[in-house]
Amino acid sequence: MRAVSPELRARLDAEAAAFCRCWRLVRRDGFARGFTDHDRDLVIDGLTYECAPGFETTRGETALGFAVGGAEIAGALVAEGFAESDLAAGLYDGASVETWLVDWQSPRHRLLLSIDAIGEVRRSENAFTTELRSLAHELDQERGRVYQTACDADLGDARCGLDRGLIDVAGVVAALGEDGFVGVEVGAWPEDWFTGGSCRIATGAAAGATCAVRTHRGAETQARLSFWEPPPRPLAPGDAVVLTAGCDKSAAACREKFRNFVNFRGCPHIPGDDLLLAWPKAGDVRLDGGSLYR
Repeated sequence: MRAVSPELRARLDAEAAAFCRCWRLVRRDGFARGFTDHDRDLVIDGLTYECAPGFETTRGETALGFAVGGAEIAGALVAEGFAESDLAAGLYDGASVETWLVDWQSPRHRLLLSIDAIGEVRRSENAFTTELRSLAHELDQERGRVYQTACDADLGDARCGLDRGLIDVAGVVAALGEDGFVGVEVGAWPEDWFTGGSCRIATGAAAGATCAVRTHRGAETQARLSFWEPPPRPLAPGDAVVLTAGCDKSAAACREKFRNFVNFRGCPHIPGDDLLLAWPKAGDVRLDGGSLYR
């Protein structure tokens, strides 16, 4: 139950109500923005809620139990400092969004309607639509370890144990192909070494962005890379980048590619689905309850 003060209740019950909706958006880095569907800016607790043309939200849905509720926000990419490239770079992924019902005549009278998180973002040429997920979506996140054949550590973290200096390699963009390939002068590395890894852009127009590497083809000291999605801003020859080796989380890659099997955090000997569908056969010693790898 929401606590509504008598003054706010009286304003809600008035024949001529003066309410608008305000959204307070806080990114994970702490940067805050405010937006409102009112026809002028509002200042609440020192934060300016900008009147954003074309900024609107759908009706929110909630339900009893643990179902994930939510809504959608749509708007034009016209607010100062709010650009499509920022959305593409993931700056707003997982941001918190507070939705308030505010009396625009007296903004101190307001009611918190919901606290959500930004989910999927869809972009077009001059507009965006973002999904708002209720806090119940946190209940769908995995907690703790999961028994699986693949490693559940992140490459180079404390559980993996590999030195970041061995898997992160600095390079410089040397060439840009019309087919979308990017040539990076990074030294001689085996082909596919960076496939499945990442490319963090350190300088240039796209500085701060990270692209997932789709393929890596070798060309002497130049790595020829393709990305799953292009950088939010164009690359240019001379841009500094940091390439991270790709890891498919398999026991074979950990043992043969990185020589780090002693720190492998998966369970490669877990029986697969094929064994669940099998049945005992006469003379089959693999289903006698003993080790499958003796």
